[in-house]
Order: sequence, then C-alpha cells, then structure tokens
Amino acid sequence: MQNKNLFKAIIISGLAAGLFDITAAIIQFMIVSGGKNPVVIFKYIASAVFGKESAYSGGLPMEALGLLFHFIIAMSFTAFFFLIYPRFKPLFEKNIFITGLGYGIFTWLITNLIIVPASKLHKFPSGINSSVIIGILILMFVFGLPIALFAKKYYSGK
Repeated sequence: MQNKNLFKAIIISGLAAGLFDITAAIIQFMIVSGGKNPVVIFKYIASAVFGKESAYSGGLPMEALGLLFHFIIAMSFTAFFFLIYPRFKPLFEKNIFITGLGYGIFTWLITNLIIVPASKLHKFPSGINSSVIIGILILMFVFGLPIALFAKKYYSGK
C-alpha cells in the first residue's frame, strides 16, 4: 500500500509542480514577447526531440507532444526527489525551504547542462543574463520548493 501511495504522491506533486512551472514560463514568455502566443513554448520543447523544423511546422500534435514532454520531465524530477528524500531526510528537513530552492537550481543545471545539450537543440547556456536568472528563479520557487514541500508532507505522514 505504501508504494501505491508513493506513486500517487509523485503524480500529484509532479502535476502540480509541472503546472506551476509551465504557468510561470507562459507568464514570463508573454511579458518578454509583448503578448505573443505562448504555444511556441510547447513547440520549442517538442523541437528537442523532433528538431526545430518538424516541431514548428507540426501544428497541434507537436504542441501536445511538447506539453506531454514537459510533464514527463517534471514527473521525472519529482520522482527522483521523492526517491532520494528518505536517504537525505535529516539533511533535507533541517531547512526544507533551502532544500527546495537548491533542488530548483539542481533541476536547472541538469536540464540546461545535460538534457538540452543532448537533445536536438544542442544548446549550452551562453552565459548569465536576465532570462537565465529568471528561469533559475522560476525553477527554484515554483518547481523545486513545491516538490520539497510535497515530499516532506508525504514522508512525515501528514
């Protein structure tokens, strides 16, 4: 029964964190782009698998795949955190706020230094600029922190 509850906690936490993250990304995109259609975010995500030309000309199927890939990645990072949490519980619970913010930074590093360069995008971050800083802050506060809080709640049995 514990594994079923763990699976449920990961799904709920991953969906919530993924939703918070994509909402923040859409808001950031709309501000930066002057209100352009944020669906391009999903095409960008899909282009990591299918390449830019296919993703940007693929219409709704590519947009849906981009959204699906976003949530698969969010679920993967959530599952990883939930699985390592018991091993580091005393350290993590000393300051769950710092743990969550740190996990957001970890998520940004893995995504931008390993996942994106290994994809069809082949991009490494080109330096620190306001967009990079905003991206890191988004992952810290709306992704890493909620995941850490969900995991703490799950493992404390509350």
